[in-house]
Amino acid sequence: MLRRPTGRHLLIDVTAIAVAILDVWLTVPSVPVGWESHWFSWLACAALLARRRFPLLTVLGTVPGFFVGWSQLAAMIAVGFLAHRVGMTWKMWLGAGLVFLCRFVTWPLSEMVLLTWKQYVLDMIYGGIVSAMPVAIGLLIAARQDLAQRYRELEDSRIRERKAHARAVRADERAKIAREMHDVVSHEVTLIAMQANALECANSPEAMRQAAESIRTLSCRTLEELRSLLGVLRTGTDDDLPSPGLNDLGTLIRNVEVPVRLKVEQLPADIPAQVSSAAYRTVQEALTNVHKHAPGSTATIHVHCAQEELRVEVRNDKPRQRPRRTTELPSGGHGLAGLAERAMLLDGTFHARSTDDGGFEVRAHYPVRR
Repeated sequence: MLRRPTGRHLLIDVTAIAVAILDVWLTVPSVPVGWESHWFSWLACAALLARRRFPLLTVLGTVPGFFVGWSQLAAMIAVGFLAHRVGMTWKMWLGAGLVFLCRFVTWPLSEMVLLTWKQYVLDMIYGGIVSAMPVAIGLLIAARQDLAQRYRELEDSRIRERKAHARAVRADERAKIAREMHDVVSHEVTLIAMQANALECANSPEAMRQAAESIRTLSCRTLEELRSLLGVLRTGTDDDLPSPGLNDLGTLIRNVEVPVRLKVEQLPADIPAQVSSAAYRTVQEALTNVHKHAPGSTATIHVHCAQEELRVEVRNDKPRQRPRRTTELPSGGHGLAGLAERAMLLDGTFHARSTDDGGFEVRAHYPVRR
């Protein structure tokens, strides 16, 4: 499909035809010559009007004027545009060969046999230049346009890749903040709900006071955590995300109000902050689930290093109490999925399963790169 000529294309066409006409007009000899030389020469200039739609026919239309007349530039322009349009094809070789023969063969033929061998060599050289030069220019222009098109496509592809990368980064950041918000809010709100249940069941003013005080403390702590997360959303950086580590396990266990047996051994001093935070979140989520689903059971936590891995194991036995329906807490199932994502991002492993004795076990292994 041919594109509609633009103003630039029309200007090129007018310039090419004007140059071809000027070449014929300035070359017409002052002595009388045959009519065919005049007519074919001017016909060659007129044939350039069809060079965009019929490039090969345009070359064929300029050949007679070049052979018997003076339309050399018209033939060169036509074969150059043919090379630009069709490239290195048989049409280009046919057009270039015809232009070469027009320059090499002398008309009338009776005069050609009288030439010396030196003139034959010169005509061959000039014929090669006249036919090859426009072909080379046409191919170079086509190659430049092709490279420009490829560069535009490559630039468009890079823009699409940058946008896709930006979307992926934003999705990762949203997922990371969502995991942190779930770990922080779910744990604290679970404790608040449990204390509210204790307040509801309290049978003495002292018990009610202690439960209310605990709710107030937990609410303040939860608000501080939320402020920190909202600050991250405003600034667009995750440097200030809440990132407690293994050193905070003691505080976590004291506040969780679940019977816990903790064993920590063989920990190196240079555990990466991300690994330490992931281990803390694993223990936090496991204890939150014990609070929700296994009231009265005892949790056993074992944190140790082996084979350059930080291993976190949290196991609880079967529930000792049956929670009343009014105190059952909702669960979206995102906590364990978030722990699995953390482990995957750190090239670790995560497993969670029910045990044969009716309890539950969570195991996470994180590589510790020294």
